[in-house]
Amino acid sequence: MRQGLVSFLLFGLLLVGMACTPESKTRVIAHRGYWQTEGSAQNSIRSLERADEIGVYGAEFDVHYTADNVLVVYHDNDIQGKNIQTSNYEELKDLRLNNGETLPTLESYLKRACDLEVRLVFELKSHATPERNREAARASVEMIKRMGLEKRTDYISFNLDACKEFIRLCPDASVAYLNGELDPDALKEMGFTGLDYHYNVLREHPEWVEKCKALGLTTNVWTVNEPELIQEMADMGIDFITTDIPEEAREIVNTQTR
Repeated sequence: MRQGLVSFLLFGLLLVGMACTPESKTRVIAHRGYWQTEGSAQNSIRSLERADEIGVYGAEFDVHYTADNVLVVYHDNDIQGKNIQTSNYEELKDLRLNNGETLPTLESYLKRACDLEVRLVFELKSHATPERNREAARASVEMIKRMGLEKRTDYISFNLDACKEFIRLCPDASVAYLNGELDPDALKEMGFTGLDYHYNVLREHPEWVEKCKALGLTTNVWTVNEPELIQEMADMGIDFITTDIPEEAREIVNTQTR
């Protein structure tokens, strides 16, 4: 009887210890999805699926607005010699990514996301005019909401006009700025929920990490592809690391016990 009681108590202590074991606070975002894997390509629907399959926090992807107002998922301004923002979708729809997929529309990308769990980190690319940036942001938010994905989507951009429109339209969403020149106080004043800067910016301003924590802002760094840098950023207390090597990055940050 006594032996059974001791065993029960020891088991209970083990469970408590497991529950209290600190876990990594740094989470991994797959840059342009998980594309460095067989059958995938940057910003492809397969890269979204692969990011979901490996269980990282989020899949980052890039969005352009065509001349005839179709949102498409692609990073560069040009695809196979055609400028996305000055072309009609009809001119682009049959162009293929490196894995053979056709250029995905945002709608097709989001339809697939509806069946997955990975968080969506939506980067709106800069467009030619402030008004065009705002139009693209409005069209993006409308589609996100129509598909019921507003609670799973974070917004990022290098463009302040686009960011301000996201903040206005989605007051409860996470919106982070990419360009790197604004300090945490300025971001907070403008209504941002976080910063998403090149890692060298936070190397130069390590005090911004604690400042962000004090202000309730999140920190994200891009694009961190060296294991030593991933470790360094995790040790700094960065909230999110955006990387092209998400599986390796996840293993590294999971060793952190901050």
